[in-house]
Amino acid sequence: MAEILFLVHRAPWPPDRGDRIRSWHIFEALAKLAPVHVAALADNEAEAEVARAKMAPLCASLAIEVRSVSRPVALAQAVLGGEPVSNRLFRSAALARHVQGLLAQGKITHIVAFSGQMAQYLPTNFDGPVLMDFVDVDSAKFATYATQDKRQPLHWVHKREAERLGAYEAEVAQRVDASLFVSAAEAALFRGRSGIAGDRVKAVENGIDTDKFDPALPHDVVGQGEGPLAVFTGQMDYRPNIDAVRWFAADILPLIRQRHPAARFAIVGRAPTDEVKALAALPGVIVTGEVPDVRPWLAAADAVVAPLLLARGIQNKLLEAMAMARPVVASAAAAEGIDAVPGEHLRVADDAAAFATAVGAIFDNPWAAAAMGQAARGRMIARYGWDARLAPLGQLLGLAA
Repeated sequence: MAEILFLVHRAPWPPDRGDRIRSWHIFEALAKLAPVHVAALADNEAEAEVARAKMAPLCASLAIEVRSVSRPVALAQAVLGGEPVSNRLFRSAALARHVQGLLAQGKITHIVAFSGQMAQYLPTNFDGPVLMDFVDVDSAKFATYATQDKRQPLHWVHKREAERLGAYEAEVAQRVDASLFVSAAEAALFRGRSGIAGDRVKAVENGIDTDKFDPALPHDVVGQGEGPLAVFTGQMDYRPNIDAVRWFAADILPLIRQRHPAARFAIVGRAPTDEVKALAALPGVIVTGEVPDVRPWLAAADAVVAPLLLARGIQNKLLEAMAMARPVVASAAAAEGIDAVPGEHLRVADDAAAFATAVGAIFDNPWAAAAMGQAARGRMIARYGWDARLAPLGQLLGLAA
């Protein structure tokens, strides 16, 4: 009988941020194929307890360990050990012992690892299929950081991480049966950087639950106030999100307010840094912090914006907004990988003036904006159902019906 080991860098429940949304739906897809043993990490004990309460009844076995190493300590350990910092940040001796003990029982027939940091828990000798879901090319992200930030020591840290992590990603991909990425663009990038043959590097895209993200459902009333509302959603201690909202609040919103003086910008997401909180002092800027549900804020938005300067793969925040039939304005980086037609399903802009013009046009013509939102929802329904997106997993594992 088949039994699957699922290694995941953050316990998948609740699916309330990009990585956990994907890993939760992968877990659900795997559980339809065979019993699943989950070995995961969590950022703190509170998150671990929430995940244990939900997932324990659904798993063949469940182990969640809390990460404890700080970034400075992980950096020092990584430099001394000649390895990526990312691996040290997600290393747990207790989880490694659990995985080794589980494998020693001889029941595990298939392994799926989610996020490159979890490759360190893969056995060196395993007879069954092993899938590595890298999601994004993380080494490319650090290479971009190094290019954008020349300040020392950050430039050196990012440059080193890009090199060490890139080599590690390629080495892992040589050992597993297939490497998965969230978009065709990420898969192509990895093939070019790693030299791994095309048939061993696959794109398995994200999906969206269009029944949950449905504008016809009743939602709490939020965001009331004078003036049109632009909304950004995301984890607000994540550097690309921080840079995006800072750019919008400081450079784009003032241009929008020249034409729409009462325009507002809501930054919606957990764990806002002090840098993000400080943006609330700017005219028209709202910083909500964590909210129980992003859907009311999406429903309240006159426009949803994604001014990401750096983005990898498919942005769940855009899929959610489009499923909610909201008019979206995104940077080219944020829109890359989403199968949608610019101008029909969303607007794409990159510099501050173009972004402000696109958002202003949505505020000017709510009827055209609503039509674009409806077209976007239709595209999400037709193209991005989770069952269809994750169907290749069963085939790749040799467990398809």
